[in-house]
Amino acid sequence: MPSKLPHYALRIPTPTMDKLKYIAEYNGRSANKEIEQLILAHIAKFEKEHGEINLDGFSPRSKS
Repeated sequence: MPSKLPHYALRIPTPTMDKLKYIAEYNGRSANKEIEQLILAHIAKFEKEHGEINLDGFSPRSKS
């Protein structure tokens, strides 16, 4: 069954993606999960510095 989670196409240089895949494999993750963990860490750091993000009334420029 296909995932109903939002998809996002990421364009990055091949050497960067290869390094990310290396790190992901080292951590026992897929590249997708490695990216997800990096994003979650970035959000946590932002919220630690600026407070919890409240999405009430927030409308992203793009729905994708």
